[in-house]
Amino acid sequence: MNINEMTRDASFSLGVVYATGMVVPADDQKAVYWYRQAAEQGHADAQFRLGAMYARGQGVPADDREAVFWYGEAAGQGHADAQFWLGHSYANGRGVSADDREAVFWYSKAAGQGHADAQFWLGYSHASGKGVAADDREAVFWYREAAEQGHADAQFELGLSYTIGGGVAEDDQEAVFWYRKAAEQGHVEAQFWLGAMHNSGRGVAEDDQEAVFWYRKAAEQGHAGGQYRLGFMHWLAFLNGIAGDDGTAYNDQEAVFWY
Repeated sequence: MNINEMTRDASFSLGVVYATGMVVPADDQKAVYWYRQAAEQGHADAQFRLGAMYARGQGVPADDREAVFWYGEAAGQGHADAQFWLGHSYANGRGVSADDREAVFWYSKAAGQGHADAQFWLGYSHASGKGVAADDREAVFWYREAAEQGHADAQFELGLSYTIGGGVAEDDQEAVFWYRKAAEQGHVEAQFWLGAMHNSGRGVAEDDQEAVFWYRKAAEQGHAGGQYRLGFMHWLAFLNGIAGDDGTAYNDQEAVFWY
């Protein structure tokens, strides 16, 4: 390592220290200063972090164009996070004209390096035909790559693919498996669909108690379908005089509340 590289790395490290409040009080303006020193010397992590500071308006006025510039500098050096956020900038037209093909290009670069968010959005691009020809099988491939890394949105979309048979053979048990993975992370749509699978006995034994449990999880996050189904199940159970396993009777007041 030569003296320039040592100086560049030291500048980046100082930026991290000020950004995180390690050793010294956190100071976003000083973090930006040191990130810039390193970024202008070609330090990819510093370039990405400087871009992120501009995107969030931390230590510097928010400026999407500057964010895209620095993301681009880092992305060109193979920085996966920068490649993803550059792709996302193109997808959303932030700091640059919206361009779905450019978005897919950069998502692909990051996805190939194992970036879970990029894998999910690349899957979504293939599913929706945005920036690339629609291809459900390719979408499922990338959803699975992200899902196996614990990406909740990808887990839900993979489950949905198994439910409808989009890009993969219909398989309710696999759908339940992936819905559960996402639901346990708080994914509201997955919670609703997992409730529905238990309610209907698709891919899992029919179990109204489990259905109510997951409908409630979704309902408490404001999911209209979950609220309706939870209210309906309480109302139906009230009419039939059914009590829950925990001894708490379903009731019409609970039904009205969720309706």
